[in-house]
Amino acid sequence: MSAFSISREACPTIKNILLLDSEGKRVAVKYFCDDWPTNAAKLAFEKSIFTKTQKTNARTEAEIAMLESNIVVYKFVQDLHFFVTGGDEENELILATVLQGFYDAVALLLRNNVDQREALENLDLILLCLDEIVDGGIVLETDGSIIAGKVATHTMDDGSPLAEQTISQALATAREHLTRSLLR
Repeated sequence: MSAFSISREACPTIKNILLLDSEGKRVAVKYFCDDWPTNAAKLAFEKSIFTKTQKTNARTEAEIAMLESNIVVYKFVQDLHFFVTGGDEENELILATVLQGFYDAVALLLRNNVDQREALENLDLILLCLDEIVDGGIVLETDGSIIAGKVATHTMDDGSPLAEQTISQALATAREHLTRSLLR
């Protein structure tokens, strides 16, 4: 084992990232562990997480809950519910950072129209976001503008003019956000 290798146990791991609608139905989900081996088990977990959190007010900032010995960090925006799950030994701040990065990237790519209709119309971009954020449970990136930029690069490689127009708009929005944050 070299001095530069990092054990999987030393890295924070994400068990799943969920994007559900206002009724608890799937919009986009990605699981990174075998805690829920069947689709029925995954759906049951999604239902229980939605039921436990639906009466909370997680619209202004992220909230934290414990569920089945997991830490769940979540945030509601319009009719979408964003969730990031880690084990009970994970750091809540890291989970919250992953959640915020996911939300920020989605907001940039959807040009701040973060609602169910827009999410479903751009599901490919959201799924690419999930791939850019976490791989095999290991956190790769948490900066929303970097994630959106990588997704934009993937989409432009497809060569679709409509996709290029959407991505150029997303990149323009990302530039606006970056400019605003630098001017503060």
